[in-house]
Amino acid sequence: MDETSQMDAYEIPIEAINVSDAQLFKTDTCWPYFQRLREEAPIHYCAESDFGPYWSVTRFHDIMAVDKNHQDFSSMGGVSIGNRSPDFEAPNFISMDPPVHAGQRKSVTGVVAPMNLAKLEAVIRQRVIQILDQLPENEEFNWVDKVSIELTTQMLATIFDFPFDERRKLTAWSDLATSSTALGGVLPDEERREGLMECLAYFTELRNERANWDPKEHNDLITLMAHNPTMNSLEPMEYLGNLLLLIIGGNDTTRNSISGGVFALNLFPEQYEKLRQAPALVHSMVPEIIRWQTPLTHMRRIAKRDVELHGQTIKEGDKVVMWYLSGNRDESVIKDATQFIIDRENPRRHLSFGYGIHRCMGNRLAEMQLRVLWEEIMRRFHTIEVVGNAERVSSNFIRGYSQLPVRVHRI
Repeated sequence: MDETSQMDAYEIPIEAINVSDAQLFKTDTCWPYFQRLREEAPIHYCAESDFGPYWSVTRFHDIMAVDKNHQDFSSMGGVSIGNRSPDFEAPNFISMDPPVHAGQRKSVTGVVAPMNLAKLEAVIRQRVIQILDQLPENEEFNWVDKVSIELTTQMLATIFDFPFDERRKLTAWSDLATSSTALGGVLPDEERREGLMECLAYFTELRNERANWDPKEHNDLITLMAHNPTMNSLEPMEYLGNLLLLIIGGNDTTRNSISGGVFALNLFPEQYEKLRQAPALVHSMVPEIIRWQTPLTHMRRIAKRDVELHGQTIKEGDKVVMWYLSGNRDESVIKDATQFIIDRENPRRHLSFGYGIHRCMGNRLAEMQLRVLWEEIMRRFHTIEVVGNAERVSSNFIRGYSQLPVRVHRI
């Protein structure tokens, strides 16, 4: 932990702390601020930020309590701390409350049902083997681009049955959706619209085509949506919103956990050695990677009425931000929470997938991709060595990497 940031976090008045500043995540200096909030103000009000006033919820159990309480805390209006542009609304089912949420979510869960995941595993393994066997030896390269993005984009293309040679469009659209100023990024909405409208046009054509496909023979996401009465009648912008939700959920989260795992093992070399001695620990390492990385830092809600938490009165209409990143470092719940421990007891006890009705529907697919990847990595490489500085994205929502320079050392 950077000593300067530690000092700054504890010297400024607590009411002046603003953990929505994207620089704290880009520079990886957010930790002492969250630590102080957990200790001194677990329900903390920030009066001024680029995203307006908001409450921060930073402890594990408090986050769970808010996340499951959709009677008092609404998802309507978006789940990131930033506000949507009023003239570019793209709602989706994660930013909806019951009963609408359940109908839309149910329409696409078939693609990650256990039976379908079993079929996908062989495809994932084949893709992983191909990607790993093509990596350059004795040469520095960007792990984010050659492995993390490539694997998750291939998987997305499979789930959508998207034209494989155009799969990087999915990556570009995901990046457009998550690098806006509303998330602490650099792209204003007007610069994103053209690309996102291209996304809508492309997928509208796919949906129209697949309305004629037999859903008994095709279980890709677009065919499922085209034949579901809840989803095939969506207005264009709501269709776009749900597409972006599925693209981001299948891309950014897994891709940054893939990068985060390599980074963590280099930060904690004794854990890497433990893994070499017992490769079967991949099974418990995967959820630990997801906890330690926490690829989505937060979700936000809006109070539907006045609610009291820890003596603080959250007013109706107030913005409430559940900082999953902080909850996953809560030492009162997770022992040695700042450490990366691949044989941790109960490694799935984390908040990275959310909790309650909005829990990530693709959590098992994400874990499967990471497990298969690391099983094949351990068969090929003694070490994936980080040889330069990791570059993080500027976002208070996506905790991700743009660059992770590595060199692989084969067995």
